[in-house]
Amino acid sequence: MGWQDRDYHREQGSYGGRGGAGFGRPGHSAVMWLLGINCAIFLLDGILASSQRGSTFAPGELGAFTVEKGLYGVQVWRWITYQFLHDGLWHILMNMVVLYFFGRLMEQWWGSRRFLAFYLLCGMSGAVLFTIIVLIAPGLILPVVTLENWGLTPAQVPVIGASGAIFGILAGCAVLYPHLRVMLMFPPIPMSMRTMALLFLGIAALSVIVGSQNAGGEAAHLGGAALGFLLVKNPSLLNWATRRIQFGGAGRGARSAKSARPKDDPDGAKVDRILTKVKEHGLHSLTRSEKKTLQRATDRKQDAGGRAGRD
Repeated sequence: MGWQDRDYHREQGSYGGRGGAGFGRPGHSAVMWLLGINCAIFLLDGILASSQRGSTFAPGELGAFTVEKGLYGVQVWRWITYQFLHDGLWHILMNMVVLYFFGRLMEQWWGSRRFLAFYLLCGMSGAVLFTIIVLIAPGLILPVVTLENWGLTPAQVPVIGASGAIFGILAGCAVLYPHLRVMLMFPPIPMSMRTMALLFLGIAALSVIVGSQNAGGEAAHLGGAALGFLLVKNPSLLNWATRRIQFGGAGRGARSAKSARPKDDPDGAKVDRILTKVKEHGLHSLTRSEKKTLQRATDRKQDAGGRAGRD
């Protein structure tokens, strides 16, 4: 069994291949899980909200974030659950498109566990900045007259959506892949990743300053982007996300893998350690020496495949 057949390699996979970055079972990435969960909750929310009997128990009622409930009411789950709720098809479509295309880049860089922590924390950061603005400058969220007409206080204004996490992804990609060429959907204008991120951040900042209709949501965008930038610049802050509880069986499994290693695989043990490191800490964590070791193993695999084809 060569190194390419081991579970570590199949689970991590190559970017864009069948496996993707491992999360749960091989072939399932954190990005795909998040896409599925968001879409499922969107459908469930729509079904229950349209039912008279179920409207008060719809996910939107139980999970939306407000300062009144999330902070004053200490309903701590709302800091996370609001990220999985969306207001209409266009809202969820835009967020999920960005998650699909750019989230996979971030998951490859972080590794699945740290990417998931990154995603949720950026979303929470969006709610944090929203809360700060409500507390110190509520007029930036919505005009006082508008709130009075709606019978709401600033602390009762709800915010929903994955946009805080999505903007964290955009900010992270702008740092890691600033010159990556991307194209806006509407209008279809090509630009660099960094330019697109700065454009969206500028729009969000302007919306908050002038007090647009969605100023609260735009504040969440900025909060997510700020934390995304900070975490990518300081990746060790998420090292805790890869810690695991070791059981007695782990040692036996390691010994079994070692005994199964072929004699013609001199770098086998080292490759195992490197692949484990990639899985838990992301590609960026590899040293130059480790990258060379992984490349040698890849070259040997390709040479062996070529010889088998000729035979």
